[in-house]
Amino acid sequence: MSKQGKMDCGRRRLIVATAAVGGAGAVAALVPFVSSLLPSERAKAAGAPVEVDISKLEPGQMMTVEWRGKPVWIINRTKDMLGTLTKLADQVADPKSEKNQQPVYAQNDTRSIKPEIMVAVGICTHLGCSPGSKFKPGAEEGMGADWLGGFLCPCHGSTFDFAGRVFKGKPAPTNLEVPPHVYLSDTRIMIGEDKKGA
Repeated sequence: MSKQGKMDCGRRRLIVATAAVGGAGAVAALVPFVSSLLPSERAKAAGAPVEVDISKLEPGQMMTVEWRGKPVWIINRTKDMLGTLTKLADQVADPKSEKNQQPVYAQNDTRSIKPEIMVAVGICTHLGCSPGSKFKPGAEEGMGADWLGGFLCPCHGSTFDFAGRVFKGKPAPTNLEVPPHVYLSDTRIMIGEDKKGA
């Protein structure tokens, strides 16, 4: 092999090696850039559906989970709590959630897929305050003698029943929001998705 042939072979190897290192460097430089365009784990969690285990939620108890930065209440309503709903139908502004956009499964007396389980966003529809639970009937929790139980927004006095329906003549314009949700099993709920709901 001539001296020229040996040099061409060496140059080729050097060019290939240089190109390989340069290509690897370009890919390495692009990875952080491409990664920065993807949503962060925190951003994914903020908008992602939330799976909730309700197996330990006893009748009469409420739990709160966070979805999209909002508190979502899940209440295992007792028979007594459910019994108040029909008694209050003429006292609430929108008994079947027909005035504002709600999932189809919230447009009934219990505003739920399963009558005993209420799922609602715990934010007052007036100015975004967080109502407190006033589950005991009567004046025991500082409510009127005719109070059957539910929620009170302390900011401007809006009251809601055990289905999150706002009472007539209150500042809140609509019932509490029922978020999209679906039952994955009898004890697991996915909040933020309702593809299998209703």
